[in-house]
Amino acid sequence: MDFLRPASWEDALAAKAEHPTAVPIAGGTDVMVEINFDHRRPEYLLDLGRIGELREWEVGQDSVNLGASVPYTQIMEHLRAELPGLALASHTVGSPQIRNRGSVGGNLGAASPAGDSHPALLSAGAEVEAQSVRGTRMIPVEEFYTGVKRNALAPDELIRAVHIQKADGPQQFSKVGTRNAMVIAVCAFGIALHPETRTVKTGIGSAAPTPVRARAAEDFLNAALDAGGFWESGKIITPSIAKQFAELASGACNPIDDVRGTAQYRRHAVGIMARRTLGWTWEQYRGTAPARLEGAA
Repeated sequence: MDFLRPASWEDALAAKAEHPTAVPIAGGTDVMVEINFDHRRPEYLLDLGRIGELREWEVGQDSVNLGASVPYTQIMEHLRAELPGLALASHTVGSPQIRNRGSVGGNLGAASPAGDSHPALLSAGAEVEAQSVRGTRMIPVEEFYTGVKRNALAPDELIRAVHIQKADGPQQFSKVGTRNAMVIAVCAFGIALHPETRTVKTGIGSAAPTPVRARAAEDFLNAALDAGGFWESGKIITPSIAKQFAELASGACNPIDDVRGTAQYRRHAVGIMARRTLGWTWEQYRGTAPARLEGAA
């Protein structure tokens, strides 16, 4: 196995163009596990650890430009207000050592359906900035996952950054595991309220071959909130709406039976998480919009 260690981003792109099979490594929290267990033996490793710009982020007016190697710890400490759903998801990643090394870019590159950042990226609204010597393209995160541990990157492309919409409303993330910490998700659910557009977005992890949005659940809830005047009044969402939303979210799953859980359990748990996170985010919305709540029940 050859080890490539470019000193700049331009050198990294040139190395990837010359060696398309090279496996990028920054934190190494996924790749090194696969190598240590002899599940993977790449011809080349492309070390991105010397490229400082990948560990930088920029908060813009509408979005956050998150470098591919920004560790989860930095998201938790510095971007909680802008990216609350992703910060909550970051808390559930591995141990403090893993959170200090692992990154959203690495999670996307691995494209595991159980990756903790995926539901938050889907619900917040994100685009993946992919670069090669040929140029740059933006890939909507919904289109980035192409199969189990497969993504939409071309062989000569690397992830430069992830552009994530800044929160304009409450966001939540929930995860079920076989223990309370340092565990791969049995299933996970993310939700984000977008009051500016009066929409709700979701993300489901570890309950289908790829991370997915519960689009039927979103469409139902968006129509129900609009028809009932919930955004204006801030009134409590009725149990029947919450129940239907949860059932539709559960129906968006296409899970498998494995050592961590059965398909039936995953569907059930996603429905529970959908109902609970909807309740939590809506209570946050009601609590931060007092002007809209005058006279509300």
